[in-house]
Amino acid sequence: MPELTYRRRMLVLAICCMSLLIVSLDNTILNVALPSMQRDFHASLSGLQWTIDAYLVVIASLLLLAGSTADRVGRKRIFQIGLVVFTLGSALCSLAPGLGWLIAFRMLQAVGGSMLNPVAMSIITNTFVDPKERAKAIGVWGGVVGISMAAGPIIGGALVESVGWRSIFWINVPVGLAALVLTARFVPESRAPRARRIDPVGQVLVILLLGTLTYGIIEGTGAGWGSPLIVSCFVVAAAAVLALAGYERRRFDPLIDVRFFRSVPFSGATLIAVCGFAALGGFLFLNTLYLQNDRGLSALKAGLYMVPMAAMCLVFAPLSGRLVGARGPRLPLVLAGITMTASGVLFSAFHAEEHNAELFASYVLFGIGFGLINAPITNTAVSGMPRAQAGVAAAVASTSRQVGSSLGVAVLGAALAAGLHEGAWWIIAGCGAAVLALGVLTTGRWARGTAERTASALMAPEVEKDEMAVSAS
Repeated sequence: MPELTYRRRMLVLAICCMSLLIVSLDNTILNVALPSMQRDFHASLSGLQWTIDAYLVVIASLLLLAGSTADRVGRKRIFQIGLVVFTLGSALCSLAPGLGWLIAFRMLQAVGGSMLNPVAMSIITNTFVDPKERAKAIGVWGGVVGISMAAGPIIGGALVESVGWRSIFWINVPVGLAALVLTARFVPESRAPRARRIDPVGQVLVILLLGTLTYGIIEGTGAGWGSPLIVSCFVVAAAAVLALAGYERRRFDPLIDVRFFRSVPFSGATLIAVCGFAALGGFLFLNTLYLQNDRGLSALKAGLYMVPMAAMCLVFAPLSGRLVGARGPRLPLVLAGITMTASGVLFSAFHAEEHNAELFASYVLFGIGFGLINAPITNTAVSGMPRAQAGVAAAVASTSRQVGSSLGVAVLGAALAAGLHEGAWWIIAGCGAAVLALGVLTTGRWARGTAERTASALMAPEVEKDEMAVSAS
């Protein structure tokens, strides 16, 4: 892909951020609408969990396939298909006649969503080749999450109160269509130099792993943790992990190149994404139900209560990108871990929900932490990796986020169903502590050395494969 002018690069970034905006808005708006959906559909707590997690499990299962397919057939093409499917799924969600249909249409949305964010990140990675400029671009990308967190609860609350919860899905349609037109006009096509083959066995194993694990966690409280069904789910999930690791190691073109995880920063970024987004998914789920069901606030008021958290995320996400570009990932990760842990402790040990001052302080702390966490995750995942595998590397990072979000909703929802309210908040505090520990352990000199050796090892086989492809032709 020829180098673009600065103005064109900024335009490509803006178009890619539009896809992130509709996906992120969809999640934050949906949380505000959950109590209204619960009343209309007479849904159980597990039904609400599936409204969120059906989307997250599908998108997490397909992100790697979307990333590798985009590298093969063209990132712009897959991005456009994703916009069409996501926009269609959003329109159908607004028409759902029952909870089952809503969950099904959410899964269709997820198929489109799997082709958006990781592919957009791959486009950004190939557009911004200078490391410092890329870090700043990723900071802007993270700032869009802050915008969605700030605007989502307010827009969602206003729509739910004035028009009804179905209207929350309408907002995706015009933004999706605009992004589709602009992509066709301004985003250049790019693909990996050598096409990677589809890995159907690996894809099935990923779906088995995420599907059975999430089902077991969500339904465990109702069915009984020792029931044959739930135990079987966890056994299948464990077997899928072992089979996936063994199979992918031997495959010529794996869905997940296990050599990525020899890089300590890459492995750390993956685990940090799981922990950080588990905390976010659980935090939003718990607070939405608490503010509307326990405090009796309207959807709009509940959204306004969450603004301090969203505002801090909006401020600190671009700041995190600049910190990563200037100082590296350690400082923002350490600060993120400290503030997210403190927020969880305020709820678990000091009952922050009982007093507005402590409640808002915990929201501010969590918003700062989550705002700081995105840029170092993404930058670490794609930096140093061969550009030919940028889509796969970005997809692994995105998959980790979605897996974390789904596990957060599943685990904390299960804790809530079991009556362990304080325990749920301690889980969030533990996720923050894990971010802090991993941020320190995976960003030192030794860790960077493993990343350099991994990048060299990944480059060599790619060169050999390219030479074999040329010889065969």
